[in-house]
Amino acid sequence: MQKISWADFEKVDVRVGRVVEAEPFPEARKPSIKLAVDFGSEIGVKRSSAQITAHYTPETLLGKQVVAVLNFPAKRIAGFESEVLVLGVPDEEDAVVLLAPDREVPLGARMF
Repeated sequence: MQKISWADFEKVDVRVGRVVEAEPFPEARKPSIKLAVDFGSEIGVKRSSAQITAHYTPETLLGKQVVAVLNFPAKRIAGFESEVLVLGVPDEEDAVVLLAPDREVPLGARMF
């Protein structure tokens, strides 16, 4: 495991947002869902594509708080601009489980 400094860690902008739109993304190479995530009035709504179809449907994601990296460069995926990286970890079958706070927190709250 490579060690990083505290200064390196502080450069990563990880925040909490709420899924306000979710729809299937059949054009993606791997099964994915298009998300619109609201990070509050300071940041606004950002879009993301997430390979999370094993455990989630668009309907189950609406209203869910998620954790995302905001300061990666945008990435085009099958013509869709993914602006943030929603974070998750693999389960025992390598399917993504989203990271989320265990209590409601303000939109845009930054991880530290």
